[in-house]
Amino acid sequence: MSEPSIFTRILQGEIPAEIVAETENAFAIRDIAPQAPVHLLVIPKTAQYRNVVELAAGDPELLTEVIGLANSVAAEHADGDFRLIFNTGEGAGQTVFHVHAHVLAGGLNEKSLGG
Repeated sequence: MSEPSIFTRILQGEIPAEIVAETENAFAIRDIAPQAPVHLLVIPKTAQYRNVVELAAGDPELLTEVIGLANSVAAEHADGDFRLIFNTGEGAGQTVFHVHAHVLAGGLNEKSLGG
């Protein structure tokens, strides 16, 4: 059996993090290495899905809940305008293989898409 993801360990209280919002099946935290003025992560409480493709195929209702929570935290922590990013695979920058969405906001523009 594999080790629990950092997100599972946060949810279990083993690793400290500021949970800024929570629903029955998902939670949101501040990213520890923010890439924008507002950078939050929205994470399903289940570690069953490694990426958004698996989540969409396996539990579209949970994906809807994740996106709804992303919208709520963007409304609360930014002006409601936000970028929602799911990295899928190492080549796309995914480093934690427990599906999660990045909510980025605050002074972004189209030119801030690339690195």
